[in-house]
Parts: sequence; structure tokens; C-alpha cells
Amino acid sequence: MNIKNKYMRRILPATAVIVGMLALAASPSQAAVGIFGFKENPHVSLKPFPKWRNVINTYKNEPGNCETGRLNACAYKKWNELIEELKEKPKKYQLERINTYTNRFRYILDPINWGIKDYWEIPKEFFARFGDCEDYAIVKYFSLRALGWHAKDMKIVVLQDMNLRIAHAILAVKFGKKEVILDNQIGLVVDSKRIRHYRPIYAVNEHGWWRYKPN
Repeated sequence: MNIKNKYMRRILPATAVIVGMLALAASPSQAAVGIFGFKENPHVSLKPFPKWRNVINTYKNEPGNCETGRLNACAYKKWNELIEELKEKPKKYQLERINTYTNRFRYILDPINWGIKDYWEIPKEFFARFGDCEDYAIVKYFSLRALGWHAKDMKIVVLQDMNLRIAHAILAVKFGKKEVILDNQIGLVVDSKRIRHYRPIYAVNEHGWWRYKPN
């Protein structure tokens, strides 16, 4: 936990820079009340998010055949097997299973894992080298997409954890009349209305992005 907080404090200034860039990139639009009760402004262009655009373009890349000593390929193969297993299961069970399955992989910070402050992984990289918060959210996002969930019903939300005072990322999913959260810090899939300590900054999916301000 101390190591994590140490590196996250280094990342927070970078998050402030991102917020400034988004303010410049944003075009005027009408705000609606979104996740955690914050106003959200939708935007179509993903130009401000090169890391996310790269993920969208390469997420289907595979690691190769599963062989002895190749943890990445074997873990990736087991993930695909899980997707096939879940395709006929109820939606609620899919959410819960994908959340718990992904959360069991080890958390590792980008400066340690990749030698840079912020790197967004595709699934084969996550299963090869594990990852940090946005990498869990990315794997969950594309797991649900493979199960037939619509991109319009999901957002990867980058936020600030006001309790731990660190940057964080989660997956938000519309499920029935609720917006539920899949979070590597929380074992269960929970209604977003039950969470009080997250302050959203921006969110992305395949179709666009959202910027958040207090309501």
C-alpha cells in the first residue's frame, strides 16, 4: 500500500495536466447529471486520448499458442475459455464473474511494469504482465463486449479516490435502471449510488468521452 501511494502521488500531477488538456479539447455541449451525481459533458472525438485509441485499434491482438512456460498465452487462452463459458449465462452473473475473475490478477504500477508513468494495456499485455487500475477496467470492458454488451452502456471512468487521495479508474456499466461499478478495489459489483468517495474526471468508451464537473 505504501509503494502504491508513493507512485500514485507522482501520478496525480499528471492527472491535473490531463484535466487541463481536456478543458482545451472540449467543445461546448449541454451537461446532464451523470455518474456519482456529477455533471457530464459528452464529446465525440477521441483525439485527446491516444492511449485509448491505441487500445481500441489493437485489443484483439493475441499472444500466440499456449505452451509450457508462456504464462501470457495460457492466461489469455483461459480468459477466452471463460468468455465462451459465460455467453449463455444471465447478465448479472456475467458482470459478477468478469469482475471477480479479473480482480484476481496481480496489481502492478506502470512505472514498475513499463518504466513510464502511464500505460494503457490491451488484454494480452494484462495477462502477460498484470497491470494497474485502468488495465483491469479495460479487460472488463472488452470481456463484456465479447459477451455482447453494447459499448454505449459502458464507460471507463478515470477519477480521484477522495479517501486514499489517489488517481484511480473503474468500469461503469448500465444494468437495468442502475449504473453499476466494476472496480479492482471492490470485490462486489455495486450500484454507483452507494459510492460516495469517488470524484470522476473523465470517461471514455469506443464512441466518445465525457468530462465531469460538480453538480
